[in-house]
Amino acid sequence: METAEKTNRNHLGRKISRIRELRGMKQETLAAELGISQQAISKLEQSEEIEDSTLEKVAKVLGVTAEAIKNFNEETVFNIIGNTYNDNSASLNFMCTFNPLERLMQALDANKELYERLLASEQEKVEILKNK
Repeated sequence: METAEKTNRNHLGRKISRIRELRGMKQETLAAELGISQQAISKLEQSEEIEDSTLEKVAKVLGVTAEAIKNFNEETVFNIIGNTYNDNSASLNFMCTFNPLERLMQALDANKELYERLLASEQEKVEILKNK
């Protein structure tokens, strides 16, 4: 039993598979991002050892580091998720109290107004120089 557990801990292909699943990504998507076939991803996920260069590419697509894949431990992930999302006493609600699109439009309008004032100022300078 201990040997099987050790094998699972060091099986990089299974770790990649599990991280991919936790990210909600299909083999086809990962394959497309890497420019390889879905069958190649399937074979990769069955491999215990993976070259560092390949691991780096896969890690980048999955949005993690190669080191994170090597050290991936599913139990730790579930502990983090459980502590983060199920502990109501420690949870904080970050509710957006404004409409981000509305704020973007306000910033755009302010930028436009500033540009128009700058343009008017430059036109005044040109007129002053012409009159000299």
